[in-house]
Amino acid sequence: MNTRTNTHQKVRKMTMYALLAALVVLLQVFCTFIKIGPFPFTLALTPIIVGAAIYGPGCGAFLGFVFSAAVFIMGLGPDGGTLIPMIQYNFFATVVLCFLKGTAAGAVAGIVYKLLAKKSPLAATLTASALTPIVNTGIFALGMMSIFYGFLSSSAEANGSASPLGFLYLTVIGLNFVVEFIVNIALGTVITRVIDYFNKKVR
Repeated sequence: MNTRTNTHQKVRKMTMYALLAALVVLLQVFCTFIKIGPFPFTLALTPIIVGAAIYGPGCGAFLGFVFSAAVFIMGLGPDGGTLIPMIQYNFFATVVLCFLKGTAAGAVAGIVYKLLAKKSPLAATLTASALTPIVNTGIFALGMMSIFYGFLSSSAEANGSASPLGFLYLTVIGLNFVVEFIVNIALGTVITRVIDYFNKKVR
């Protein structure tokens, strides 16, 4: 009986991983066509937060990796935006930065939720929802200010900006990050209900 139960739980877990990963990809593909500034707006962080809260940092990191892969592949298309010029500037650093920021964001969401969930599931969800876009965008910003500073400076100059950092925070990141942050916080209560329903009814 225990063996059968464990097998059933593993299959169910793998199924949930696959469903959440598919949802991440679908949302990212859909949002590729919705741009705020030079980068697409994304809703794909939401299923990452759900997976990270239900199954922990490992699932969050996995879904973050899937998200990063979708971002990278879609960025290689005809409307590559900033990604293709970044690849031309430094291919290896672009790949590392792209996959690091998404994977780390998912892992952090899982860690934070696990630490706070026993005290308050809502607070845990809201904190994870807030930190996910912060980590994702923050790592990108750090990469642009260090390895890609030369690329950032030339891009700022080409766009008529005298300040590379001003160009980064006001044009490249700016409104895109603000919208993602607000959307994640706004969906916090919905995410909490999804997690609560899963824990009570599915598990």
